[in-house]
Amino acid sequence: MKRKVIPAEEAFTQWRKDPKYVAAYEALKEGFSLASALIKVRGEADMTQEQVAEAMGTTQAVVARLESGKVLPSTRTLERFARATRTRLRISFEPDHEEANEESCKPGLRA
Repeated sequence: MKRKVIPAEEAFTQWRKDPKYVAAYEALKEGFSLASALIKVRGEADMTQEQVAEAMGTTQAVVARLESGKVLPSTRTLERFARATRTRLRISFEPDHEEANEESCKPGLRA
């Protein structure tokens, strides 16, 4: 029996129709965004995970978990990471572009 191969783009298109998939994807997106930021900061500091861990007073495994995107660290942990990489933690709130676009399409609302 031959298995049908589905191109990745086609599979992704199908998955995006499933509300459970969309919710899970959106929930993970923020974690991966944070992980990317941590990796970028560490790279710009020209430090290894071991060096950051030592500066934070923790282990390399903890830094690896932070950079994996699978955990959501506390603000205190992010502050320690920032100090270790000689950076400053800045947290901000930004408009949700999808919601902003939906709101601007509603009748009677003006920007």
